[in-house]
Amino acid sequence: MKNEECTKGKNVESQTSRSSFFLLPSSFVLVLLLALAVRLPHLGARPMHTDEAVNAYLTGQLLAGQPYHYDPTDRHGPALFAIAQPLAELCGARHFSDLTEFELRLGPAIIGAVTVLLFSAGVEMFGLTACLVAALLFAVSPLPVYYSRYFIHETLFVAATLGLMLSGWRMLCGTSGERKPWIPGAVAGFCAALMLACKETAPLHFLALGIAALAGFFLPPRSKMPSLKFVAVAAGVFAIVTVLLFTWFGKNWAVFADLVHAVPNFAARAGGAGHQKPFGYYFHLIDPMVVLTLVAVGGAYAAICDAVGGVRKAPVMLCIYGLVIFLMYSGIPYKTPWLALNLWLPLSLMCGLGVAAFKEQISNAAGRWVVVVAGAFLLALLALETKVLVFDRPADEKNPLAYAHTSEDLLGLAPRLGQLVAENNLKQPRIAVVAADPWPLPWYLRKFAQVGYWQPGQDTGPATFFITPSDLPDSLTAPFKDFRPEFFGARPGVLFILWIPPGLKISP
Repeated sequence: MKNEECTKGKNVESQTSRSSFFLLPSSFVLVLLLALAVRLPHLGARPMHTDEAVNAYLTGQLLAGQPYHYDPTDRHGPALFAIAQPLAELCGARHFSDLTEFELRLGPAIIGAVTVLLFSAGVEMFGLTACLVAALLFAVSPLPVYYSRYFIHETLFVAATLGLMLSGWRMLCGTSGERKPWIPGAVAGFCAALMLACKETAPLHFLALGIAALAGFFLPPRSKMPSLKFVAVAAGVFAIVTVLLFTWFGKNWAVFADLVHAVPNFAARAGGAGHQKPFGYYFHLIDPMVVLTLVAVGGAYAAICDAVGGVRKAPVMLCIYGLVIFLMYSGIPYKTPWLALNLWLPLSLMCGLGVAAFKEQISNAAGRWVVVVAGAFLLALLALETKVLVFDRPADEKNPLAYAHTSEDLLGLAPRLGQLVAENNLKQPRIAVVAADPWPLPWYLRKFAQVGYWQPGQDTGPATFFITPSDLPDSLTAPFKDFRPEFFGARPGVLFILWIPPGLKISP
């Protein structure tokens, strides 16, 4: 039986005419090109964050032929590496030492840009204006651009979340009008599995989306439950993809025991684990976007009016999801700025709904041009802020998006070692790193053949160079009293010392 909610709507933008058949995809393709143009330049210029370095090391293990092994203690799922490994091999990398920042960040950059195309699939739900505005916000705003150039899981996670939202909606409505109605269910199952294979926070989003969907059933006009066969297709695809990814395509079946341990580990980390932030932390990150927030409120108002009028439920379901996920993330003490990307997804769509609502209230062409000019001015301001935060000061301590970021000063460590090795004609120098947390040094020292890592107090044996943190006790640095120290800032509050042995030729 056809669902009236899915076949017609008050907003004429959701009804694509023949004249707009080519306009709709071409508009989003142009935004895609804009997103790529913003994300790809100087992709390898910013220092590697510690999390990026860890992910790079795991990718290097895969290049070496080792199967992926899920670590529930302090790692995330396999989805990012399933994309990174073939992409790195396509770029010519065969070993960890071959990898470059550009190769690793290329995958998230492409995924972040392609996300804008996904918004085109939401026109039926939210209207052309709302989706186009959301796509533009994802294309040029600082938050999505910055973390699309990061080799972490968040950008892929958000893309999969949007895919689940759109395919889930089509699955709910897909018993009518879909030539192959099982396809949205399969896509929804795949996206949900991809989310879980990205990060352990996926169940939070499943719960928030479930609450929004449940509310949608009670909003007028009342909806029918989706066919059980479509739900079975979604569940089956979810199970198959989850098993394939977590077992690394059947090579590690012990992973299910690790997944059981992931639950208490995730609960413990949610308590803060050194990253405790107040409830309003994410307001601070979105503070420059005050105008966007006001427009989002307009979108929420329009959505509620639609719901009360019994016409369109998708906008109000989006608002419910956005509110629930915001309260969840804000209530959990553990907070990092890249998690705000999950809030930016519903916020950008709500901003689009607000713009569409204001546009509908203006009947004359001059007024609509005012809205267009104001929107272009706002996008220009966002683009300017993106230039400053993403390109001009990407690792600056005052940059709110550069969280515990690697200092540019550390970039000089490996070249300095290379200079000392060359000037003294050292053959295969042995480098001993003594630190409780040596990251991201394994990334920056990856081209040296003999590098070892020890915890403080462990016997390193003889070495040509030693590297230690500056806060190592004097009793452990006493053997280096005749060495020359050189200091390199790693990140705020963390300093590494390169100990150069006596007798070496040392140039400035």
